[in-house]
Amino acid sequence: MEELPPGFRFYPTEEELVSFYLHHQLQGTRQDLHHVIPVVDIYELEPCHLPSVAGEMCRGDTEQWFFFAPRQEREARGGRPNRTAGSGYWKATGSPSYVYNASGRVIGVKRTMVFYTGKAPAGRKTKWKMNEYRAILQGARHDDSNICMQLRSEYSLCRIYVVSGTFGAFDRRPLEDVTMMGEAQPQPQQQQVPSAIAEMEMDVDADDHDLELPFFDWPEEFDWP
Repeated sequence: MEELPPGFRFYPTEEELVSFYLHHQLQGTRQDLHHVIPVVDIYELEPCHLPSVAGEMCRGDTEQWFFFAPRQEREARGGRPNRTAGSGYWKATGSPSYVYNASGRVIGVKRTMVFYTGKAPAGRKTKWKMNEYRAILQGARHDDSNICMQLRSEYSLCRIYVVSGTFGAFDRRPLEDVTMMGEAQPQPQQQQVPSAIAEMEMDVDADDHDLELPFFDWPEEFDWP
C-alpha cells in the first residue's frame, strides 16, 4: 500500500468498526482488510509494542491502533480469558455499552479496559487504554427489550489508544447527526447495557467473578468476562 499523504488518517466510527470490519472478519470475507486491521493476540505483547504491528493505515499514527483479537482457547472452553500482557494486565473499567447502527439497531457491545503494570491488585495504572468491541448475532432496536441476542466471540475488534491531555478519542470526530441533503439525520441516544451491573462500578480484576448481562440470551460459551 502506498504511503498516505499528510492529513489522511484511518478514523472509523464505532458503527463502521462493528458493522463492516468486525462483520467481515466474523464471516471470513474480505481478507484484504487485514492490511488495515491485522489479527494479533494483543495479550502476547506489551501495549507499547502494538503500534509496530498495526495495520498499514495506522503505522504512522501516534494516537490509536486497531486489531482483531482471536478468542483465547481457555475462553472457548468456557473459562475466563487471561488478561495478563507482558509486564502487566488489562483491567475492565466502567460498564459495557451498546453500539448502534444508523437505524438505531443494536449491533454490538463495547467494553473499556485500562492497562496496569505489575500484578493485580497492586498494579500501577498507565495511560494505555482499550475499547473492545464484540458483535451481536442479531441486532434489535434499543426499545425492544424482549429481543434475545447473542454475542459473537470468535473475534473481537480492539482499539488501543494512549490517553493524553489533548486526545479526545472518538469525540474529535464530527457529530453523527450531521445534515445531509438538507435533512438532519438523528442518531439514537447512547444507552448503557440495561442490567444489574449498571448500578455498580464494573472495575474488575482478573480473578473477579463473572458478571451476568440478563438482557442477553446467550449460552455459557458467549460469556464476556
